[in-house]
Amino acid sequence: MFRPVSSSSFSSVSAILTKEQQSNLPENKIEETHLKLAFDFKSYMLEKANSVNQALDSAVPLKHPEKIHESMRYSLLAGGKRVRPMLCIAACELVGGDPLTAMPAACAVEMIHTMSLMHDDLPCMDNDDFRRGKPTNHIVYGEDVAVLAGDALLSFSFEHIATATEGVSSDRILRAIGELAKCIGSEGLVAGQVVDICSEGADVGLDHLEFIHLHKTAALLEGSVVLGAIMGGGSDEEIEKLRKFARSIGLLFQVVDDILDVTKSSEELGKTAGKDLVADKTTYPKLLGIEKSREFAEKLNKEAQEQLLEFDQIKAAPLIALANYIAYREN
Repeated sequence: MFRPVSSSSFSSVSAILTKEQQSNLPENKIEETHLKLAFDFKSYMLEKANSVNQALDSAVPLKHPEKIHESMRYSLLAGGKRVRPMLCIAACELVGGDPLTAMPAACAVEMIHTMSLMHDDLPCMDNDDFRRGKPTNHIVYGEDVAVLAGDALLSFSFEHIATATEGVSSDRILRAIGELAKCIGSEGLVAGQVVDICSEGADVGLDHLEFIHLHKTAALLEGSVVLGAIMGGGSDEEIEKLRKFARSIGLLFQVVDDILDVTKSSEELGKTAGKDLVADKTTYPKLLGIEKSREFAEKLNKEAQEQLLEFDQIKAAPLIALANYIAYREN
């Protein structure tokens, strides 16, 4: 865990921590934080999010048939933290790549993430009518169009990587497409979704819960980082270290999500709070309690950052900051 940097010349990720979290940070991490996070993370996030939003807007223009493209754009451009595209771009930069070469892949993972939310919100799934502070896609456009718009985003994500990526060898583009397909298919995101659905109301243990979230949530975060490393020209060793990093922060993301679901309001989250409790889903707080869940989140964050120790720490700063952002976010 990191202590906020005191210098006024830059802002570290720790600025997003609550006062209580900041007061609990160990004193011996001050110097380490100065070395690793001496950059303006808030500006980095705003810059990357703005670039991704512009790229998404250009990639999915409003055209005929308007209904389907309106629906696609409604959810795709509804805001959100853009964590997955940022992870993709940061991984590309870490291994020495040009962030522009990773932008199509970054957009693709956000398209797929948006699709998963659109389908997750459907009445046959989580039956939610509130997402990112707005009515969910099927509430606005109907279930039929929402399903088709999600399908369209999924298929276009692969087309976009294949046709819009520049300055990357065809071998690496092909490898990235295969990686992305695997992380969201029947052995990835879909596997996690199905096991999650089948586990509602069941007596589920920690190993079972970890399987769900390593696939349902962590798989696409892992894919985001790995795609960035592939597009950036990373070596196999670098890619595998970043894969382990991403797997830890992917599970971390879900642990924090579970905690927020029972500690925050719908207004604070921008989505319906407490729905896991209502659906009788097994979560980390349900199995471990809130405090033990927070300890587990801290352990995952530490394990993730250990994978970055052999990289240039200046180049690794965005990924370190993003890991902390995921760990200490409030929504």
